[in-house]
Amino acid sequence: MTINSVAFIGLGAMGWRMAAHLPKAFADVRVWNRTFSKAQQHAAEFGTRAVSIEDAVQADIIFSCLPTSSEVETLIAEHLPKAGSIWVDCTSGEPTSAQYLNAHLQARDVAFLDAPVSGQTIGAEKGTLTVMVGGNANALLRARPAIEPFAGLIQHVGDSGSGFAVKAVNNMLLAVNLWAAAEGFSALKAHGVDMQGALACINASSGKSNATETVLPQRVFNRSFPNTFALNLLAKDAGIALDLVQRAKLPAPVLALTQSLIRAASDTSASDSDFSAAVKMLERWTNIELS
Repeated sequence: MTINSVAFIGLGAMGWRMAAHLPKAFADVRVWNRTFSKAQQHAAEFGTRAVSIEDAVQADIIFSCLPTSSEVETLIAEHLPKAGSIWVDCTSGEPTSAQYLNAHLQARDVAFLDAPVSGQTIGAEKGTLTVMVGGNANALLRARPAIEPFAGLIQHVGDSGSGFAVKAVNNMLLAVNLWAAAEGFSALKAHGVDMQGALACINASSGKSNATETVLPQRVFNRSFPNTFALNLLAKDAGIALDLVQRAKLPAPVLALTQSLIRAASDTSASDSDFSAAVKMLERWTNIELS
């Protein structure tokens, strides 16, 4: 398949940066955002082309990066892509939605790949995102040249819905590790332990995780809580992961408890809170600030 045109739908914190890499590889890069002025700004800065949604869905490869699967479903229902194209959904979505859209679009000779990404805004900016892809392997092979500009790893993980499943479980593990680390360091601080010293020891030992290596030192201990991945989106992804567990009828007491904690933290936080701000709920309970 020769890729003559690529479109990117959804220019949020991630999509804005991901789409910026595409003009390096393709001459015709179309962008659309619900707030159209943002698409125009992107075009001015990166050499993309702000277009109508009708023009966007006529591209050979169509990327979407929206908050939820529901929004993607609505968009596709109202604006069907052209036959022979490939829709690559980078939303952190629901596996059942991917399966539905795959079947729905297949009938129109359109391939659908669920291809959520991990690496946060810094990875999107550097073009080093991990892309976990579910769907037809041949469709991924054809779409791969369009994904490569913003990816460090492109991994096919199974049939339609598998990419969304992996992303949900990945983010659930992020939530588990973050909450566990916050509880552990709260106990250490309560006993007068030097926090930086403890962090150095743990990060050289078996208890380390992404939460201790990056989230605590770079977001929590310095009280910056930079908004690169919203807490309400982490709560959404944890809910998707828990639904996967429940549909498989598996016991998962740690995941279930963590999901309820992250949901409560999200519900009691400002809507623009970073995921790392979940620890503030624990701080209110303990009266111990993790700094």
